[in-house]
Amino acid sequence: MVNIAILAPPLLHSLYFPTHSPTPCPLVSPEWFNEKCLRGEWVVQCPKEKQVELTGGTLAEGLVVNHCPDCEGMWISAEDYKSWQSHQGSGDEIVLPTTLDVAYTPASFDSRGALCPECNCYLARAKVSLKTPFYVERCVNCGGIWCDRGEWEVLQFMGIHTAIDQLFSSEWQTRVKELESAERERRATIEKLGEDLAYRVFELAELLENHPNGDFGVAYLMRRFDQ
Repeated sequence: MVNIAILAPPLLHSLYFPTHSPTPCPLVSPEWFNEKCLRGEWVVQCPKEKQVELTGGTLAEGLVVNHCPDCEGMWISAEDYKSWQSHQGSGDEIVLPTTLDVAYTPASFDSRGALCPECNCYLARAKVSLKTPFYVERCVNCGGIWCDRGEWEVLQFMGIHTAIDQLFSSEWQTRVKELESAERERRATIEKLGEDLAYRVFELAELLENHPNGDFGVAYLMRRFDQ
């Protein structure tokens, strides 16, 4: 389970009545937005369980979140995520998954569309491809992030929790598709050759790839198989 610490009342107050004003969504009426502003309801209701109020808290890593006690999903405001992200050292470089071999059963609400709890704009979905894929959601207007139950833990295990914004870029999706293709080829090689021989092939391929004259070794192997 994700370790979530409940915040003290003063910090909870700052979550529900933030000093910064959220950016109004151009798709909602000014009346709706002004009413929310007047009542201070920036982050209140769960986007998946609309009648449930979110509870302020922090993850073990110090990231401020708003947690749904019912569906166990969590909302991360764009400002809080960017502030936390700036201390993680991820930089602008594309962060690829460290593994795609994760056993995970998506939450029942993963397929349900939702609106942003801050500005009521549409939450876009980015696919995270595993054996059983799931979707991370982000507001197209304010940039806040929604993770259904267990998704943060998976993102953390894959090493991409510090670069969630990249999941929504075409470059990241293209790079991951290439990674998926290589992983499928690797699994097929193991299936055809058996683990022992397959891992010897992988080791040899890596040695040749890193050797300055590795192409001669590849040419030699190709000639052997052409005979």
